[in-house]
Amino acid sequence: MKNLLSEKTVALKPSGIRKFFDIVSEMDDAISLGVGEPDFDTPWHIRDEGIYSLEKGRTFYTSNAGLKELKEEICYYTKRKQGVTYNPVNEVLVTVGGSEAIDIGLRAVINPGDEVLIPQPSFVSYEPCAIMAGGVPVIIELKAENEFRLTAQELEEAITDKTKILVLPFPNNPTGAIMERSDLEAIAEVIRKHDILVMSDEIYAELTYKEKHVSIIEIEGMRERTILINGFSKAFAMTGWRLGYACGPKEIIEQMLKLHQFAIMCAPTTSQYAAVEALRNGDEDVTQMRMAYNQRRRYLMHAFQKMGLECFEPFGAFYVFPCIKEFGMTSEEFASRFLVEEKVAVVPGTAFGDCGEGYLRISYAYSLDNLKLAIGKLASFVEKLRREKQK
Repeated sequence: MKNLLSEKTVALKPSGIRKFFDIVSEMDDAISLGVGEPDFDTPWHIRDEGIYSLEKGRTFYTSNAGLKELKEEICYYTKRKQGVTYNPVNEVLVTVGGSEAIDIGLRAVINPGDEVLIPQPSFVSYEPCAIMAGGVPVIIELKAENEFRLTAQELEEAITDKTKILVLPFPNNPTGAIMERSDLEAIAEVIRKHDILVMSDEIYAELTYKEKHVSIIEIEGMRERTILINGFSKAFAMTGWRLGYACGPKEIIEQMLKLHQFAIMCAPTTSQYAAVEALRNGDEDVTQMRMAYNQRRRYLMHAFQKMGLECFEPFGAFYVFPCIKEFGMTSEEFASRFLVEEKVAVVPGTAFGDCGEGYLRISYAYSLDNLKLAIGKLASFVEKLRREKQK
C-alpha cells in the first residue's frame, strides 16, 4: 500500500497541536491549554439565526461564492473596519473556514518552484499548503528580541527572483505578536519594490489589546496585491460553524472560486445565514469576549513574572509564548513531562516551526478558573525543575 500513496502527502508532518490534543482526550482530569478555540458559546442571537434558517427550510446550496447578503456584509465590515472597499460580486469568496481560503489562495497563484515566504513561528497550515500547491516554502525566523514581528530587513534578505508571495500571519498564532502601522508600511515598501503578492491572514484581527488592528490592505498600493483571509471562528466563537472568507483582486478570486467549486461546491448554508447576523449585530459580543481575553492575558503575564518565567508581552490573538530554554529541555520534552506529571497540556513551540524550539504555546481561550488551576501547576512544575538543576 505504501507504494500507492502520494509521496508528497506522506512526507507532510502531522499537526503538532493535534498530537497533544489527542493525548489529552484519553486522560482523565487533564487540563488542556493547547487548542485555540474560544471557550464561549456562539452568541445566542447568531445561533438563533442559524436555527431560524433551518426552520425556514433554507437547506439548499448557495451560490458557489456565497450568499449575496453575506458577501455584501463582508464588504460593509471591511469598509467599516479597514476603510477599504471590495466588490461583493467578484472580489469576495466565502469558504469553509479560513483554512480553506489559505489552501486555495496559494494554489491559485503558485506555479511549481515558486517560493512562498513564511514567517515562523506561525500557524501549522501555511507550510504544508505551500508544498501541496507546488511551491517552495522559505522560512523567515521571527525573533523574540523583535517581539516576533517581521522586519523589512528580514523580508528583504529572504526575497529572491523566485519569490511569489509572502504569508503575513498577524496577529500571530502562536506568539500573540502584532504588527503596527509603521511595521506594515516598511514591509509594504519592500513588497512593492519586488512586485510580489501578500496573503494576509487576519483571523485574529478583532483580538488585539494594545491598539486597533491595522491591516496591510490599508497601506498604499497593497489592496491590489493582497489576498485577505478572515473568518468567524475566533472573533465570534464560531469554530464549529466552519466559515471563513477571502477578499482580493478579482483575477485571483476568480481562480480561487474555480478550486472552491470543484472541491467544496459552497460553504454551509446554515452557517452563512448565521454569519450575516454576526456581522450585522455582533460587535458588542466581540467587545465582551475581547475584554475577557485581555483579563486572562494580563493574569498570565503577571503569573509568569511572579514565577520568573521569561515571556514577551503579546498584544494579539489569545496565546502566550513563554520561553523555557533555562531548563535545558526541548519544547517537546517539557510539554510531554508537564502533561504526564501535572496533567496539563500545552503545545511545544516546535509545532509551529523549528524556530519555536525553547518555547511553549499556551492558549488563554479558557476560563480564568481553569487558567489559575493550570498555571498553579505550571508554577509548581517550574520550581521542581529548578530544584533538579541545582542538584
